[in-house]
This record gives sequence, structure tokens and C-alpha cells, in this order.
Amino acid sequence: MKLRAIIILTIYAIFTIFAGLWMAKQSYSWLPPEASAESKLYDDLFSLFTGLGTLIYLGVMGPFIYSLFAYKAAKYDLNDATPIQGNTWLEITWTGIPLLLVLALSFVSYRTYEKMSIQGPTELVHLHMPQMMQTAYAEPFDDTPQKEIQGALETAPVETIEVLARQWAWVFHYPKQNVTSTELHLPVDRRTRFKLHSEDVLHGFYIPAFRLSQYVVPNEDIDLELTPVKTGTYRLRDSMMSGTYFAANQTDVVVQSRSDYEQWLADAATQTPTPAFNPAADEYARGQAEGGRAKEKTAVRGWATIAPAPPPVVNYAPKHLPKSPAT
Repeated sequence: MKLRAIIILTIYAIFTIFAGLWMAKQSYSWLPPEASAESKLYDDLFSLFTGLGTLIYLGVMGPFIYSLFAYKAAKYDLNDATPIQGNTWLEITWTGIPLLLVLALSFVSYRTYEKMSIQGPTELVHLHMPQMMQTAYAEPFDDTPQKEIQGALETAPVETIEVLARQWAWVFHYPKQNVTSTELHLPVDRRTRFKLHSEDVLHGFYIPAFRLSQYVVPNEDIDLELTPVKTGTYRLRDSMMSGTYFAANQTDVVVQSRSDYEQWLADAATQTPTPAFNPAADEYARGQAEGGRAKEKTAVRGWATIAPAPPPVVNYAPKHLPKSPAT
């Protein structure tokens, strides 16, 4: 009976290991495309947690379910089970292994977020202190050696973009060209530094495809760096509850080739600044114009609703209300 149990549990242990590896690999497909260097770091960490979580879950539930059927008492057997005394080494093992595992995962997580240059609560409190920001690199999508990719990114100049968060709009200013836009455009394979600033309340700068979410604190300028590595259109959202219309505080992020990005900047610089369409301001204005009944539909009944900030005046704004893409 013991030999049979050992064989079954050994086979199950091998199955559990392969299941954990399979789930870790599958976890990459659960997230949006890896559009930045930082996203590769995040996805590797998520894959590690998924694989270990699967391994632990199956490793606990399997023997538990097996014991329910293999060692259950016979029908009408009311006798007490054989008394079992404690085992010191067993206690040390199942206490020590989880402790070491948690400490190791905490260290790996901290190192990952440190490489992603995300400023947490501690860093935000000490904004007057210089921040040492490390550069993150994604694994290549082809056979290009990693050193060549890193070398190209290191020698490329850093693009600086000023980001203003407000109730409820995102405004992006490109200081070199003096271009202002409500749609974020970025050059691919080029390090970008954002200077984040909130005009009113706490906002959250969140781009799911980049795996980055950064608090934007009122009255503070916060630096954030990232490197887009895949062209396409992605989505920027406000991850913090910043008021009634915060769900409308989102826009497209367009990652372009270097030439297309430069052309977009040149074209935008020739445009005369005009008020951009803003969903929050438009909905609020329609509610005010249509009267009390319509106003109740566009505001949360029983809660005070502040008026959105006026639509931003920019060189470039989408000509249509952008739809949220699958990415």
C-alpha cells in the first residue's frame, strides 16, 4: 500500500511540475502584446508567479484529494485513528520552504520594479532626492543579439515629453518642437522620459501594453522612463478614481517608426492650436444645456459633481472619438 502511494504521488509530482511549466508559458498569452522593454520584465515576473502558484496549488490539492479517498474510514467504522506524534523536521521543512520562497519572490519582484523605474510611495515622498533610473531592455523579437539592441538604445537620445493630467484629459507637450497634443505619440526603440504633473487631484498614468502604472501626484513633477519596442496603437487610462468622469480620461498611444514620428511632429507644429474635443466636458455641457432631467442622467445622484476643466487647447487632437482597441 505504501509503495503504491509513493508511485502515485511521484507520478503526480512529475505531472504537477509539467503543469506549472505549461501554465507559466501560457500566462504570456493572457496579457496585451509586449509593447515596451519594461513589459518583458513584468511578463517574466507574472509568468514566474503563475507557474509557482500552479505548482503549489496542485501540490497541495492533489495529495489532499487523494487522501480523502485512499485513507477514508470504512463504512460504520467509528474507531479513532492511529495517534500520530509531531515531527520536528517536518515542521521545520514546511515552515522554512514557504518562508524562503516568499523572501525570494519579494527580492525578485523588488529588482524587477527597480529596473522598470517605477516610483513607489517612498520615492514620491522624497522627490527632492535624485533618482537613479535604470534602463530596462526587452528580449529581442528576432535573432538580433541582445548586446546590439542595448547598444543602439543606449546611444539614441532620450525623448522628453511633458504630461499634464487634469479633470478630465491628458495633455502631452513636446518641448523641443513646442507641440501640444491630446494623443500620445512615441518613437519606437527610443528611450522616452515623461515629466508627469497633475493639475488638480491624484491621477494614474497607466498603459496596459507597457505594463506601467505611475501615480501622478498634485503639485509634484514625477519622472518616468520607458522604451517602446513595438509599433502600433495602444491605450492610456487613468487608473485612479479622480472624479465623476475619470473613466473618460483615456486616449490612444501611437508608437511609430522614427521617420513617421518626426513627420507627425513636423505636421503638428504647423497646426494652429485649437480646443480639442473632450468627452467629459462635452457630456457635462450637454447635461447642463438639456436641463435637470438630463443632468441627473449624466451625474451621480446624491453626490456633488464638479465641472470638468475646459477642453485643452492643442496643436493636434484626434478627429474622431477614439475607440478602445483590443490591445
